[in-house]
Amino acid sequence: MAELLVERFENMPPQLRIAARFVLDHPKDVALMSMREQAHQAGVSHSTMMRLARWLGLEGYEDMRSLYAQALREPGSGGLVRQGREQDGDPGYSTAGIVADALAAQISSLGEYGNAAQFIAAADVLGRARNIYSLGSRSGHSVANHFVNVMSFLAADGRKVNLVGDMTGHGLDALQDAGKGDVLLAISMPPYERTTIEVARQSARQGVAVIAITDSNVSPLARIAQEAIIVTSNSQSFFRSMAPAFAAVEILVALTAARSEVNAADRVKQSEEQLAAFGIYWKPPR
Repeated sequence: MAELLVERFENMPPQLRIAARFVLDHPKDVALMSMREQAHQAGVSHSTMMRLARWLGLEGYEDMRSLYAQALREPGSGGLVRQGREQDGDPGYSTAGIVADALAAQISSLGEYGNAAQFIAAADVLGRARNIYSLGSRSGHSVANHFVNVMSFLAADGRKVNLVGDMTGHGLDALQDAGKGDVLLAISMPPYERTTIEVARQSARQGVAVIAITDSNVSPLARIAQEAIIVTSNSQSFFRSMAPAFAAVEILVALTAARSEVNAADRVKQSEEQLAAFGIYWKPPR
């Protein structure tokens, strides 16, 4: 059913696309919630949900719910996304479930008491910062960039949020004037990038408070940092996972926002309205 929804998605009328996206994104809710509850969550009328079922060749929406409920009850099924082919022996569906479950466990562990205390301490430091800098090389660069993108909505009263350097380590001059009262968020996982470690060490010498996102309390970056947030980088495949580091950044920004007087939600709305006026966002065909 999920594959059929994806296949027919672009040819659906706008309201049916909204309903279809809800079904694709919330398969368990389709199985467990009433049609009217699902319609309310999706932001469409209950008749739209009925029309979606008929669009897919079903007699009514209850048939859709029954299919999703059956998939939910099947042992080893992670929902309709994994249904079907895994029973035919395709190992890809099993691998997808293993990797997804491992990532979910890693990210969930960030909320445990000891980890939460690390986040709270780091958010307190960020909340007092004059200016904020973010640094990461190679795989850590995208995490550092994401932090700057979301944290910039909390910048006010002259406070700046700056990305330091690029993936090759150039552009580090942004930290030349940094000092007491400023904060550097540095991200590094093994094998640790020499540039990140050395820049964090020099920043600390200048009086900058360093917050680390790294994999161990005894990593070279953690030993430099005033506050360290420890995440795992293990994965169920050949690469080191950065998903927990991305999650750590979002938790950290959420905690900092809760301590800020800046209305970040309003600033996001204003930014999106401005970008929409410039035609930045894609609009579905009418």
